[in-house]
Amino acid sequence: MEIELVEIRDFLAQRPPFDALPEEALNQLPKTLDIRYLRRESAFPPADTDDSFIYLVRSGAIELRGKNGKLIEKLGEGDIYPVPCQLVDLEQGHNGTAVEDTLLYLLPCNKLGELRKTSATFDQHFSESMRERLKRAVGGTRATSSNNAAHMSVEVHELLKKPAVFINVNCSIQQAAQRMTENNVSSVMIRDGDKLAGIITDRDLRKRCIAEGLSSDQPARLIMSTSLESIPHNALMIHALLLMTRLHVHHLPVLKDGKIFGMLTASDLARQQNTNSAFIATDIRKSNTIEDLARACKRLPDLQLHLSNASASALHIGESVSCITDSVTRRLIEMAEVKLGAPPVPYVWVAGGSQARREQTSHSDQDNALIISNKLKPEHDTYFAALANFVTDGLNACGYVYCPGKAMASNPKWRQPLRVWCEYFNGWIDKPDPMALMLSSIFFDLGPVYGDDNLFEALQGSILAKTKNNGIFIAYMASNALQHRPPLGFFRTFVLIHDGKHDDTFDIKHRGIVPITDIARVLALAEGLPATNTTDRLRAAMQTPSLSEEMGENLEDALEFIAILRMNHQAEQIRNGVPPDNYLPPNSLSELERTHLKDAFKVIQSMQETLESRYQLGRFG
Repeated sequence: MEIELVEIRDFLAQRPPFDALPEEALNQLPKTLDIRYLRRESAFPPADTDDSFIYLVRSGAIELRGKNGKLIEKLGEGDIYPVPCQLVDLEQGHNGTAVEDTLLYLLPCNKLGELRKTSATFDQHFSESMRERLKRAVGGTRATSSNNAAHMSVEVHELLKKPAVFINVNCSIQQAAQRMTENNVSSVMIRDGDKLAGIITDRDLRKRCIAEGLSSDQPARLIMSTSLESIPHNALMIHALLLMTRLHVHHLPVLKDGKIFGMLTASDLARQQNTNSAFIATDIRKSNTIEDLARACKRLPDLQLHLSNASASALHIGESVSCITDSVTRRLIEMAEVKLGAPPVPYVWVAGGSQARREQTSHSDQDNALIISNKLKPEHDTYFAALANFVTDGLNACGYVYCPGKAMASNPKWRQPLRVWCEYFNGWIDKPDPMALMLSSIFFDLGPVYGDDNLFEALQGSILAKTKNNGIFIAYMASNALQHRPPLGFFRTFVLIHDGKHDDTFDIKHRGIVPITDIARVLALAEGLPATNTTDRLRAAMQTPSLSEEMGENLEDALEFIAILRMNHQAEQIRNGVPPDNYLPPNSLSELERTHLKDAFKVIQSMQETLESRYQLGRFG
């Protein structure tokens, strides 16, 4: 092969989708290409070519504009323009211009058709839209793994091995025992009509019937447990474990759509967790000192590493880590209440930011606050100040460092009665000043952790009632949401940091994840949606006029893909004994990952442009 053709072949071999071609097809490909050179300011595609080629940019740059003249795409080295072969992507252009001297490879459409028959992966690239490519990339990151750590992200319904067993509320104790024996289960649910009235376990039979000398002919309802907690069928196993540990129960009814779906038992959990060493929930529950908790929390990075190695989704990793943080927080509050006595008035401890959104990683700082009953008296603050300091100091000792902005319950400003919290939010919503917008990522994302949930629900209801359809406030929030842009520069190259500390990287959290989180928050507040998790917000917004189903799914996939890259980056750092951060060097990614990442960033850019247009954000300067 001539040296010029070898150079072209090597160039193609390094770029998807050509890298998926069989070697023989790849070797023959350079001979089938036409080569064109465009001077700067030349029209693209070249006027003297027909629509029978796809174009590959070898060097230089092309701008593509829509019919209204708006810039919609920039092509740089390695980018493909497939539209002439009627392979229309999501962001097709209509008029192009070479903005630099540009070298192009032209592949005839008929040859492209032949190549697509030689490789399923190559064919898939041209048969899929950007949306489908991104969705497939996300699917790839969720490849199954045999690593036992994956159990942390198993949903409860996957653990159930036997169908639910019921008896009628009028059945006898003997009939209950017979039903349990027949089905080889350790519990039976008592149904009164369509409602769950209670459950009877082996322990109830021993303790409440045999030990008490109660006749087995007596109604089963006399020995059933009626203080029932339940768990949704799609909750994570870690949630179930923490709940059962906290309640000291071995059986937990599972609900689906509000109806009984099954019974989760301690045996189900034990069978699933058997050999995993990262399971720390029980240790947290048994901890009696901050030192005990700190020791348990040192295993959090390993937990994140195990989950990442096990190909758990970013959604589930965030949920698992946040769940552990909730458990640590609750245990610290319990310790504080033992030390300080019962609270003088009801309160609820709320988490903000990533913990409330269920999107934490193992190196998150703490954001929290106290919403206290309006019955609070000035003399009560001594109690709540001591409680807040105990818990925030404890969290810091456990690795959840103090919030740099002091958005913590230990700060008197964020330890207030419900009435004051309502005044805070009313002021932020009526006059969204820079401080309010800065705090939005924390305090517009709140979730209850411990205490009287009614206080949180009252505040959340008040907030959403004021933000829903509040055009001026939402416009300010949308403008603030556009402060973080994807790091895509000219020619779709990554814009990298050059600050001497994180050179040749980009901040994947603030340039990739935060933009989607901010978009989801804007949509949720605009529609009055109570969800806090970003994925949940997007899914809820898809049911409203604010977000199309297609864009919603694109954003969800983009978030998952970017978050998984972040998790994998941090897992590699943990593996190498390096403190995890968010500074990702693009050269650590494969060419295919970089392509998918650019797709994800384009989705974000598209939605940000939609927000700009919808709320006329140009007027904000």
